[in-house]
Amino acid sequence: MINLIPSGYNRITTSSTKKRKVICCGAIVAVILLVMALTALVPAIPSTTYKSSDEFVKSRMENGRYVNSFNPEYKFPSLGAVLWWKLTTQVNTRLPKTIEELDKFLPVIRYEKPEELYRTTPGLRFNWIGHASCFVQMNNFRFLVDPVFSERCGITSFIGPKRFRPPALTTNDLPEDLDAIFISHNHFDHLDYPSVKSLNARYGKRLTWFCGRGTRQWFLDSHVQNVVELDWWEEYHFAKKGVNIAFCPAQHWSRRTAFDQNKSLWGGYAISDATHRFYFAGDTGYTHNISIFREIGKKYGPFDLSAIPIGAYEPQWMMAAQHVSPSEAVQIHIDVQSKKSIGIHWGTWALTDEYFMEPPEKLSQAVKINQLDPSSFIVVKHGEIFDLS
Repeated sequence: MINLIPSGYNRITTSSTKKRKVICCGAIVAVILLVMALTALVPAIPSTTYKSSDEFVKSRMENGRYVNSFNPEYKFPSLGAVLWWKLTTQVNTRLPKTIEELDKFLPVIRYEKPEELYRTTPGLRFNWIGHASCFVQMNNFRFLVDPVFSERCGITSFIGPKRFRPPALTTNDLPEDLDAIFISHNHFDHLDYPSVKSLNARYGKRLTWFCGRGTRQWFLDSHVQNVVELDWWEEYHFAKKGVNIAFCPAQHWSRRTAFDQNKSLWGGYAISDATHRFYFAGDTGYTHNISIFREIGKKYGPFDLSAIPIGAYEPQWMMAAQHVSPSEAVQIHIDVQSKKSIGIHWGTWALTDEYFMEPPEKLSQAVKINQLDPSSFIVVKHGEIFDLS
């Protein structure tokens, strides 16, 4: 587990807080501000929506694009909202300036021999690679979720946020008998072409890839075979390892180009065998007064272990519809009936405005407020092995 504040280190003075500097002429600024004023700044999600029925929510497309069908009041943030955020908010991440300082907060554990990673006895082993990327071993079923090994998450290798923590594992560290890869959605910090290419080059047809509806063609175009495309609540039986896989709903969106917004489906996964149950939430906002996470817990829980996002949530007026806060992550943990959960989707890229070590701090507070066992929902170091028997 991570020591949130290393001794002798003053986080307040690590790096100065600066406003984003935007250099442009006065006329352009005036036009942008006028556009923003005229464009409704859509709230991320209303505090109340509607109460769903006992039926499991189904995915739905409108005009050829998927929608968050369980929440009719969900609205995608407007362009004006995005511009307002980028132009006016402060950079509050306060990232340390040196690798040595970062290592005090977020050490990356590496293994000299790949065999040190592999579990050879029955049980569940979890290894956090960074952000949403995880390596999981469930008895003899070994798989990755949202593997991204690249330095940047963006449309090219030189565009997009740059890692401040390297991946704890790479393609060459993985076992020969890797079985499957699960992709939650097609955003660049979850689906990375260079990483897919390297995994495909090593494993080829030996791997089975899982994704939401509308994503399979991207894999085929990338020369990846053995791709299973799933709808919400659709299930797949991985017969050779006796594993059941279900694609679960989440509140999010998808896009890789200017023209494909929401043409593919997003979600999480419930993965189980005869002895263990694992839940990967993917990217999601919390569905207040809508019971999709309780439905997941009812249908597939209780889970022995869950990987739930806890970062990239500030400013909440902008991010709440798509990314849960730590307190909302704890509510998901409760809703899906998770016995143990590990916080992911933080500590790797500075995607949003919160202090880079705030997610685990707020997670600890939320666990205490909900009077849960402190060990029931934790964070781990990059590369740290977490075992359950």
